[in-house]
Amino acid sequence: MTTTPVAAGFLPLTDAAPLIVAQEMGFAAEERLALDLRKAASWSALRDMLAFGQVDAAQMLAPLPLAAALGLGGAGSRFAVLSVLSVNGTVIGVSHRLAAALASGGHDFAFDDAVAAGRALFAAEAGMIRIGVPFPFSMHSELLNYWLQGLGGDAVQRVSIRTVPPPLMAQAMRSGEIDAFCVGEPWGSLAVERGDGVLLLPGTAIWSFAPEKVLAVRSGWAERERALGGRLIRALWRAGRWLAEPSSRGLAAEILSARRYLDLPAEIIERALTGRITVTPQGLQRQVSRFVEFHDGAAGFPWRSQAQWIALQMARCNGLDPRVAFERAEGVFRSDLYRAAMRGTGAQLPAASLKLEGAVDGEMAVAGESQSLRLLPNRFFDGRVFDPLAAL
Repeated sequence: MTTTPVAAGFLPLTDAAPLIVAQEMGFAAEERLALDLRKAASWSALRDMLAFGQVDAAQMLAPLPLAAALGLGGAGSRFAVLSVLSVNGTVIGVSHRLAAALASGGHDFAFDDAVAAGRALFAAEAGMIRIGVPFPFSMHSELLNYWLQGLGGDAVQRVSIRTVPPPLMAQAMRSGEIDAFCVGEPWGSLAVERGDGVLLLPGTAIWSFAPEKVLAVRSGWAERERALGGRLIRALWRAGRWLAEPSSRGLAAEILSARRYLDLPAEIIERALTGRITVTPQGLQRQVSRFVEFHDGAAGFPWRSQAQWIALQMARCNGLDPRVAFERAEGVFRSDLYRAAMRGTGAQLPAASLKLEGAVDGEMAVAGESQSLRLLPNRFFDGRVFDPLAAL
């Protein structure tokens, strides 16, 4: 059987799992693909690898292709999102100094209440709080900004956001360069394991169904290579379905732990896959339902309403015209290509490509193309609902 090589870039994060598993477990081979997985050191490096054609596709922060469409960040290229690789999977952590002040103020590190944690954080620290994020145009940054805005008062003015590559986040905390971070796993857990920090919140406490990483390609490539892109979408969908099985988590952690991938102990990686998160160096644990999701609830579907929410958030934070941002976001998340690739596979596809974001309290059945579709909880911490048809 002849296979087609596809160079794909990734960062050493737990949510690179669909790309890695697709190659290692044979899902790429089922689509006659051979993934040449290339590790990058930072998101800017990975963005440039894709922009300059060093890779055909890449794991990418969900907001980054939208930032390129809005002319932010100097990408020099336009990207298309073929599928969502992961939903959720981030943590907010604080230094031991801040953790001690939080504990002295009575905070219990319940790990599920964004309002209580935010109020406790700003009560514990009178000065500026330096928070590290992996990239300016990331869900980490968007979730932080949304959280700070929702807390009200002077929360936004009291935070300085710094850019730190994910593998260096624990070191930056240890050296005192930052007071807190928002980062994807397993780098938050590594900070706890090394005694460099304490976890305060999961990203799910801010938005319970946030698109975290996506599969991005150059826009021109998406049009020229529709058939090849479809094969890649299907391979990743099968990998996500396998990852969603509880029985797969141990093996998935072992695969990801390899030196060529994350190069970390499988036990640390498995925390995110199971949602059993150790939040303090002393061993306090919290169970987070669907801490990271790869498949259920149509997790891989690139909803245009998600793209529009992100684009409007970035427009507001960067002084751009919201209407222009909204319109440019329309063509970045390619739900049309995803549908074309997945029809006939038995995958549950929604009947529409837009939905209310933040409107689902529990699991809910909605209309699909050929069968009903089960959506997972989708709530913002402040109870707001984003209606893409009434956003402007």
